[in-house]
Amino acid sequence: MNYRKLSIFMGKKALKLVFLLIVVCIASFWIVEQSPIDPVRAYIGEMSIQPEQKAKLEEYWGVNTPAHEKFLNWAENLLKGDLGTSLIYRMPVTDVVKERFAASLVLMASSWLLSGVLGFVLGIIAGMKNGTLIDKAIKVYCYILLAAPTFWLALIFLLIFAVNLGWFPVGLSVPIGVASEDVTFFDRIHHLILPTVTLSLLGVASIAMFTREKLIEVMESDYVLFAKARGEKGSTLVKRHGIRNVALPAITLQFLGFSELFGGAVLVEQVFSYPGIGQAAVAAGLRSDVPLLLAIVIVSAVFVYSGNLIADMIYEFVDPRIKQQEMRT
Repeated sequence: MNYRKLSIFMGKKALKLVFLLIVVCIASFWIVEQSPIDPVRAYIGEMSIQPEQKAKLEEYWGVNTPAHEKFLNWAENLLKGDLGTSLIYRMPVTDVVKERFAASLVLMASSWLLSGVLGFVLGIIAGMKNGTLIDKAIKVYCYILLAAPTFWLALIFLLIFAVNLGWFPVGLSVPIGVASEDVTFFDRIHHLILPTVTLSLLGVASIAMFTREKLIEVMESDYVLFAKARGEKGSTLVKRHGIRNVALPAITLQFLGFSELFGGAVLVEQVFSYPGIGQAAVAAGLRSDVPLLLAIVIVSAVFVYSGNLIADMIYEFVDPRIKQQEMRT
């Protein structure tokens, strides 16, 4: 590997990440400031309070502080490693993000793996059975998944498997009323299955269709036709020449799907009341918890950028043929 080229590549990506975070933070802060939501009213709800108490809450929320001053104060603290205190959770933002992102990471990682494996297998089967009834059935299935909104699928799964059949819990990540030290590993898995399956469907269709097209392209190539002439056929031919050539592009596409994965997690967490980073982002947005919302924006931007970075590294260093093929198309 050319380490000098790798160093230059990583340096450029680091600069792009810094620029991206600056733009994203400024844009997010401006959007929150333009929101008509009164953070004090969103916090107290319909409860009536004295003017003195309201004034203290406004001071705590910084309602009357100029927007540019609030942003500069936040940026200064950020450079010192202080993300501030969450206004709705009344605890350091760092602790909130760590706790919520850890829960979301388990959900997203399991969904990412499941969607990748299932999508790849379906794509291989469809490519092998090109033009047959099985291929058409898989394509119809993928088209349905591509057209169905994530929150709609989540609601359907919740009603069928949790409410009607009772196979899975209605929501949350642990049983209600059970102390954290008494929650078993199987309890967590039981609560995780339905959100994971729902979120994984988001990426199945794209991986399956991409793998199918790539496999058909590979199987029609000259070297595969030559292998057929030598007597290779069936699953052996697909395994030796097909899977090896489509696996890496499919993995690359999986990493490029980090943004859809994160966006889908927000919707799934809301439907299943899963205490992850997406649910915290919605709460922070609705209650104008600027420190928490900006921290989540930073984390989500780094998360999505990491997926794109890994995909770019595969393009540049692992298999440059992928990039060359895309440039030709």
